[in-house]
Amino acid sequence: MTTSSSERGVSLGMPELPAPAYPDDVRARLEADARDVIARYPDSRSALLPLLHLVQSEEGHVTRTGMKFCADVLGLTTAEVNAVATFYTMYRRKPSGDYQVGVCTNTLCAVMGGDAIFETLQEHLGVANGGTTEDGSVTLEHIECNAACDFAPVVMVNWEFFDNQTPASATHLVDDLRAGRPVEPTRGARLCTFKETARILAGFPDERPGAVEESVSAGPASLVGLRLARGEAAPARVVHPRAQQPQDAPSATQAEEEGE
Repeated sequence: MTTSSSERGVSLGMPELPAPAYPDDVRARLEADARDVIARYPDSRSALLPLLHLVQSEEGHVTRTGMKFCADVLGLTTAEVNAVATFYTMYRRKPSGDYQVGVCTNTLCAVMGGDAIFETLQEHLGVANGGTTEDGSVTLEHIECNAACDFAPVVMVNWEFFDNQTPASATHLVDDLRAGRPVEPTRGARLCTFKETARILAGFPDERPGAVEESVSAGPASLVGLRLARGEAAPARVVHPRAQQPQDAPSATQAEEEGE
């Protein structure tokens, strides 16, 4: 005895129509940008990752139209492009906000308060993981390690760092983003929209005056380990309760002199 697809709860539906093409003016502009990207690589196929960022900068996420464009200019199949676009989490597959707010919930950030921050923001914004606020300004997601464990817990907005966060400071941050108030990252250049960030990730220069100069490398806490690895001993410190400021401990020579 056989059962029909409807009896098995399977909906065959209509086949998906081909992805629509970009308008002629948009395609011409993207093709010029794509030629610039492809010229950087000896094998054009290697340009796929930045080209996905390029089409993401156009619509705020990687659409079927964007994937078809990448396939066309690189001589790939849409299946090959789709396999890459769905593998990397930095490529959005659905419309999202102007500001991607990512809360690190990996081990150290989680135990330092990342889980509490993420739960607070979900409740405050009224969205689940990957959800976007009704005004289209903020998309919230939990993210894996961003190599900033020495500043845990870390929140990232469009991949810029906001270090040493608390539920209260993170709530204030997203409120400022939604209200359009200026927000300054702890480290790095001033914020731009997710579309603008995607274009920079595609390899195009950040043309905002002074933005490149604002970019920084590792913060002071990150460099302590590097100095120790180089044999640059840090001064001994006496650890006090968190409410008090630590003080420099006397050196061995000073201790001997004081004992005399």
